[in-house]
Amino acid sequence: MQRQCLAACFLSVLLLISLNTFAKTIPLPTNIEPVGEKFILVDPHVHAWGAYTAAGQLIHWGIATAGADWCKDIQQPCRTKTGVFRIYSMGDSDCISTRFPVPKGGAPMPYCMYFNRFQALHGYPASHVIRGNISHGCVRMHVNDAKWIRYEFAEGPNESNHYQGTLVIVRPY
Repeated sequence: MQRQCLAACFLSVLLLISLNTFAKTIPLPTNIEPVGEKFILVDPHVHAWGAYTAAGQLIHWGIATAGADWCKDIQQPCRTKTGVFRIYSMGDSDCISTRFPVPKGGAPMPYCMYFNRFQALHGYPASHVIRGNISHGCVRMHVNDAKWIRYEFAEGPNESNHYQGTLVIVRPY
């Protein structure tokens, strides 16, 4: 009996240590001031995105690669615009860029979700989703994360949301 109790206590301590270690690795707040609806937070400073409930609780997060200070190929800054936006168009696994690479586009952007003109949240090969800001302005994330957001969390404009897609908040660099 005492052995079983020791084993159970040991496992409980290991679980608590694991949870505390995991919690310390999340670069975004696990609870945030509610904004009255679910939203996606992008923080280029910590290179992360998070999906939050209407109550402000983080339910999913991942690495985000935002726009670079300077893009050599277009000879201009290409930072992701900061501010508050809404998803207005969503694509599937076949979504591609019409602008990059220059001059004709064609770069894969699986599960694209446009929120600001030519800027979108989208999947990208893992080797190019880094803790750094190197994109042309879009927010790159792992393909599985983009697929999850696209099909499990985000909404495009429709009648049930009064034609206002999911809120996207991009924090300052």
